[in-house]
Amino acid sequence: MFEEPEWAEEAPVVACLRPVASQPRPAAASRIKGSKRRQLLATLRALEAASLSQQPASLPGSDSEEEEVVERKKKRPQKASFTSVFAEVEEKRKKQHQKQKCHKRAVHGSDSAAEEKRKGRCQKQAPSNLAQHLDSVDQTGLKAWKSNATDHPPKPSSGTTSPQPPHTLSRKQWRNRQKNKRRHKNKFRPPQPPDSALATAPTEETEVLPAPIQDSQETRAGALRARMAERLDGARFRYLNEQLYSGPSSAAQRLFQEDPEAFLLYHRGFQSQVKKWPQQPVDRIARDLRQRPASLVVADFGCGDCRLASSVRNPVHCFDLASLDPRVTVCDMAQVPLEDESVDVAVFCLSLMGTNIRDFLEEANRVLKTGGLLKVAEVSSRFEDVRTFLGAVTKLGFRVISKDLTNSHFFLFDFEKTGPPRVGPKAQLSGLRLQPCLYKRR
Repeated sequence: MFEEPEWAEEAPVVACLRPVASQPRPAAASRIKGSKRRQLLATLRALEAASLSQQPASLPGSDSEEEEVVERKKKRPQKASFTSVFAEVEEKRKKQHQKQKCHKRAVHGSDSAAEEKRKGRCQKQAPSNLAQHLDSVDQTGLKAWKSNATDHPPKPSSGTTSPQPPHTLSRKQWRNRQKNKRRHKNKFRPPQPPDSALATAPTEETEVLPAPIQDSQETRAGALRARMAERLDGARFRYLNEQLYSGPSSAAQRLFQEDPEAFLLYHRGFQSQVKKWPQQPVDRIARDLRQRPASLVVADFGCGDCRLASSVRNPVHCFDLASLDPRVTVCDMAQVPLEDESVDVAVFCLSLMGTNIRDFLEEANRVLKTGGLLKVAEVSSRFEDVRTFLGAVTKLGFRVISKDLTNSHFFLFDFEKTGPPRVGPKAQLSGLRLQPCLYKRR
């Protein structure tokens, strides 16, 4: 039985590895090549015949011949494809080239760090055949490499030339991207009930979900109603304020008697305006009274919520057009129920309203004792000329003790009663006409 030797099968592979000429050969060269091939085949056949003649003859049907055939089949190398053989030959050639380079560097004795990096690069070069490299890489290893690259990004070095995956993210960037993805998912996700509610009553989910929408609509409607009510109250406050400044006190008293809630609305709006001031005049007057004897009797004309009576220890008579406190006596401030010369201090704190200011001051002169104190605090924008106002008040039986014009919102004056008014009831006092304090419409 004829078998081919080992070198006969490898001969065509070696022949295929010859470098291919870049230029085509002429016809004469191809003829020479064909004759050489025929000569080579003849020599191969002669060598095969010689090898067969040298082999010892074995008996037919013996077991030794069969065993030799089996051993030869085992020793025979498996036929490999052209691409695998080509890759193995290239890999061997590169390994030999690397060994030669490393041997030369070892001979020259280069122990520097740059030479060691180059040696590592020679040993870790990627194979040229991309298909073979992809077949050898395991998919689990690729995933592990990706995780290591994201958790610990490699530092760029000038010496290494190994390829890196493009667009590698740092750890912080990866976390931010994951957080943005979760936010985008949760943005359009409907609110879910707790796990216990889902496990016990999954059919009630459709009834629970619309509740936040209804609550939001109710809150918006409530806020809109409150805003509209606030605007309406502001408009009514401006109307009442204009009526109080443009008419006499008797007309204002009738207005509040017909509509008791109007006074409460006016007082609430007035307090909201005064709270914006850096200092309230009633606090300034209370501080001055606390420095005087507590036995002095005080009459508060236009007391409001009786804040002055709550701030001092003196006995205080509270008068106003409507009552917000049980201590208030409802009356017209031009006619208070007090006896003549029965009060030590008379206070007008932002209450010189209406067109009959002269009646208020004459009533204060009537109830004050001789040498009694009159304190007036009024909005600074109402005074056109402070000197003419002080001159008109002195003609009603008072003397100026002190004045404070430093505050940006109100002026404070102190007068002492010297006697009855020095002018008749028909005398004209133009200085007592103050500007109405009107608020702008919004």
